[in-house]
Amino acid sequence: MQTRKKYIFLTFFASWLLLFLFGGDQLRRFAFFSGRKAEARRNWPRWTDRFLLKSFADAEELQRDGDPSLLSPRERRAAWLSVYRSSRCRMETCFDFSRCEKHGFKVFTYPQERGQPVSETYGKILSSIERSRYHTANPEEACLFILSIDTLDRDHLSGQYVRNVDEKIRGFPLWNGGRNHLIFNLYSGTWPDYAGDLGFDIGQAILAKASFDTESFRPGFDISIPLFSKDHPQRGGDRGWLYQDSVPPRKKYLLVFKGKRYLTGIGSGTRNALHHIHNGKDIISLTTCKHGKDWEKHKDTRCDKDNIDYERSDYQELLHNSTFCIVPRGRRLGSFRFLEALQAACIPVLLSDGWELPFAEAIDWGKAAVVGSERLLLQIPSAVRCIHPERVLAFQQQTQLLWDAYFSSVDKIVHTTLEIIKDRLSPHRSRSRFVWNALPGGLLVLPDFSTHLGDFPFYYLQRGYSPSKKFTAFIRAVSQAGSLSQPMLRLIQAVSASQYCAQIVVLWSCEKPPPPSGKWPQTTVPLTVIQGRRQLSDRFLPFEAIQTDAVLSLDEDTSLSTSEVDFAFSVWRSFPERIVGFPTQSHFWDPEQGRWGFTSRWTNELSIVLTAAAFYHRYYHSLFTEYLPAGLRELVDGLAACEDILMNVLVAAVTKLPPIKVTQRKQHKEAAAQQAECRDGAAGTPPPGQRSPPAPHSAPAKLKGTAGSRRFSQRQGCLNQLADWFGYMPLVSSQLRLDPVLFKDQVSVLRKKYPSLEK
Repeated sequence: MQTRKKYIFLTFFASWLLLFLFGGDQLRRFAFFSGRKAEARRNWPRWTDRFLLKSFADAEELQRDGDPSLLSPRERRAAWLSVYRSSRCRMETCFDFSRCEKHGFKVFTYPQERGQPVSETYGKILSSIERSRYHTANPEEACLFILSIDTLDRDHLSGQYVRNVDEKIRGFPLWNGGRNHLIFNLYSGTWPDYAGDLGFDIGQAILAKASFDTESFRPGFDISIPLFSKDHPQRGGDRGWLYQDSVPPRKKYLLVFKGKRYLTGIGSGTRNALHHIHNGKDIISLTTCKHGKDWEKHKDTRCDKDNIDYERSDYQELLHNSTFCIVPRGRRLGSFRFLEALQAACIPVLLSDGWELPFAEAIDWGKAAVVGSERLLLQIPSAVRCIHPERVLAFQQQTQLLWDAYFSSVDKIVHTTLEIIKDRLSPHRSRSRFVWNALPGGLLVLPDFSTHLGDFPFYYLQRGYSPSKKFTAFIRAVSQAGSLSQPMLRLIQAVSASQYCAQIVVLWSCEKPPPPSGKWPQTTVPLTVIQGRRQLSDRFLPFEAIQTDAVLSLDEDTSLSTSEVDFAFSVWRSFPERIVGFPTQSHFWDPEQGRWGFTSRWTNELSIVLTAAAFYHRYYHSLFTEYLPAGLRELVDGLAACEDILMNVLVAAVTKLPPIKVTQRKQHKEAAAQQAECRDGAAGTPPPGQRSPPAPHSAPAKLKGTAGSRRFSQRQGCLNQLADWFGYMPLVSSQLRLDPVLFKDQVSVLRKKYPSLEK
């Protein structure tokens, strides 16, 4: 038996030895050829439009086919961590989170030193921060610090170059090696290589830099910002060029470029090669050699002809009439034409290898730009020709969203930078990538309100959500303490009788306490009384008592029937992102005065629905209180009937849509001026009826009494101050009024759902 086992073991050992001696070479060859095949697969060209193939194969199939560009989540995480290990800084190691725990995300700007020059552009950046809701004047409350030293232009040949920055910042007691500091930079390096050196040690500071290259960029820590000119508007900014009637998506030219052609130095290779794709028909490439002091010394045989052709075409006209715009690198990776193409809805075709695109941490540039390769420039025409027209239109629409949401003004560029940093502090409450790349943009979505998309009014249609089927009636009361006015009692009874009413909340804005519970009418729904601060902006505070999506904002002297309330709510559920209500007013531009005008005349035109009787989403309470800076709320509290104008301006700025007027049984009229007011009320608090529009067809100049004229003048001033703060007029005019089916039709009353509206 032992001998038999020995022979079996020897036979098995001899078989493995023969397999290793004679088959090892074959195994090595198989491994060699397998590696060659895998290498061959990796060396296939990567097309600039390869993302279009996602509709034909999902990511898992492409991974199984060996595409190295599509990694699994685990591989992506490993790659991310490997980058972090090789980086000098990340949020966890170079940022003190404890400074942000007590007072939240507050930003402190260093005081301006006497004799220290600041460029116009850097002045705009500092102003954007100081007039924002993030700013604090107390460094002890600050989470983030901004230097007063102008660090935008670090080209030592520039006249705006600030010297001895290292010595200056080391003398700041708050510097702390750059920890919790944010440094802005637009230009770095100088001739001939334009390296990214800033000329001073930034230490552990976060760098918000234009023309950021991927090698020096610290992922999750630094922020890439766009290059913008000194003429870029402080706030507001011009709207994009894509209008609703600008179809079909393809225009006169397919692909255009007009700009400088560098004859020598960095960036010259790409621009010198652009003439190869010019066909003079639908692909236009116009360059000029006329730049710099000694361009004639380096000019080649093409320069004279190129200069002549360059002068024949207008740059703005090419932008208007082209589908795609080539955005090659300049001396640095970024260029002004990137933002110019976005605004013009000319899809950017980027030829700047190694450029970390602006705000790429949040923005999906694959939906708005074509990222090409400088080495594969000749493939660009064929790549853009094969993009389907529907996809082209989607690209153009996305350029307009990104331009309007993040790039149209210095304010938006700075605020986007700050919000990205803020999201890093609380990853569990940060905005998703969908929010950043969908209307209305990440700046207008507050993660502190909710992280569920179904809680925001502008995602219902996109995501298939529906608003709640009940509403909260929110009544602002300023009656004499001790008794309830008859209009308010009738209003509570009418609203509580609605089948859609979930609760009634009364904001008591008098110094004296509200009447005891026995004095309030009996209702079928809960009635809650909240003591206010006697400020006009109190009515838009995000009260926890409001639990429904819909809010019916009411003044105590408003007269509504149950049918009016029911119909208005049914309309609002179809348009939950808008203000839907009854009393309306409108704005207009007065060319003689050079300012915005305000009218209360009853016309077909409307742009404001007064919140004396209006439905809107409760999210706008949070947006009003937390998104708007304190200065605007103080403005509201100091002017009569300004808070509802600000709410309309805010909602129009978010939605780009007008409010909706619904049928009302009778016109809302101004209450008597003699109605009792709160004793020792706050300054600027109007009598209850002052927020309603005047009688129909009454001109503003014919308002009765000095109080009416003063109130109307304050509304005019409020409107113009709001337009100045936003940088443009957000209000949108409309001639739409929604009535019930068969309203005023000569049919039987039994066929009408709301017959009482016609009485």
